Amino acid sequence: MYDVRKIRADFPILSRQVNGKPLVYLDNGASAQKPQVVIDAVTQAYSHEYANVHRGLHYLSNLATEKYESTRGKLARFLNAASEHEIVFTTGTTEAINLVSYAWAAPRLQAGDEIILSVMEHHANIVPWHFLRERQGVVLKWVEVDAKGDLDPQAVLDAITPRTRLIAVTQMSNVLGSVVDVAAICKGAAEKGVPVLVDGSQAAVHMPVDVQAIGCDFYAVTGHKLYGPSGSGGIYVRADRQAEMRPFLGGGDMIREVTRDTVTWNDPPMKFEAGTPGIVQQIGLGVALDYLTALGMENVAAHERMLRDYARDRLAGLNWLNVQGQSATKGAIFSFTMQGAAHAHDISTVLDKRGIAVRAGTHCAMPLMQHFGITASCRASFGLYNTVEEVDALISALDLCHELFA
Repeated sequence: MYDVRKIRADFPILSRQVNGKPLVYLDNGASAQKPQVVIDAVTQAYSHEYANVHRGLHYLSNLATEKYESTRGKLARFLNAASEHEIVFTTGTTEAINLVSYAWAAPRLQAGDEIILSVMEHHANIVPWHFLRERQGVVLKWVEVDAKGDLDPQAVLDAITPRTRLIAVTQMSNVLGSVVDVAAICKGAAEKGVPVLVDGSQAAVHMPVDVQAIGCDFYAVTGHKLYGPSGSGGIYVRADRQAEMRPFLGGGDMIREVTRDTVTWNDPPMKFEAGTPGIVQQIGLGVALDYLTALGMENVAAHERMLRDYARDRLAGLNWLNVQGQSATKGAIFSFTMQGAAHAHDISTVLDKRGIAVRAGTHCAMPLMQHFGITASCRASFGLYNTVEEVDALISALDLCHELFA
């Protein structure tokens, strides 16, 4: 049984107050809070177990290496990769997508080659491709979402031409919560010989993910959204794509042999992991993955669907609120603006005075803001520890905003 009260007790920050009010943390889309087991694991690693990994034969180095590398297997199982060797550690999704841009795309794309993106991508899945547009003449092709915020997989596939070299698409919008049928995109793209990169930053936190069933070539996740430390994360890179990639960064660990005249690369995934990594961050991520696995991602998804449905009904009763994106299958993420003069920052400030943490701004998704004809929005994003009472607190605070700004 999913006991949200018991789960909340695992997160010490949720017991604090902000501005004299109980904290209602609804900024999970930006970064999630950490359970005590993750905090304890990080403290333990720094206090009693720290050493560099891979390079030492002494006890502490072996212990740190064992715990660090165990996370690779945990992430592989969490994503159902065929092998833990298909997991490359990164500091998060931003570095992961930049890795693919530099190591896989840059050597093989030429002027006029195309990359297909959806208009609701996060900047982390836009800017690395703009680098290729600016430096190599690569063409970015944009696929729109419909009025409800849904992305039609067929529209993505219809955008493929003989010059298409990659599709890069999110599985869940960080602004709208819209869930994309990436499996359908991957199936159709594979039939045309086009690789697909999936930004899983939001999706992997809210639902079970099976990269083999999806059929993608690349799948990026970030640890700080998965209730783990910041600076942790990784990317699934299918083995045949790893063989096509050049090294991203040069240094220790990613080499087999170095002489004055030559260098021989290590095998993947080490080939793409140069220098001393975020040892403790990745150890903490492994503990966070253990925590999520114990809860069961199906259970997390069911709880969040309940919150989504309840919040959607409550927000629908505020006829002066404009909610962007009304996908029937969306996650528990709601972006909204208020009719009248209230700016998203004003709304966020009022909510903060009531102890409610939401995000306000463009959410690193400016093309999507432009698509909806707005400059900014507020975003309430729910996580595994949120409650219906917190939805009610949000609605009450929004009513106050309406009184103040109407």
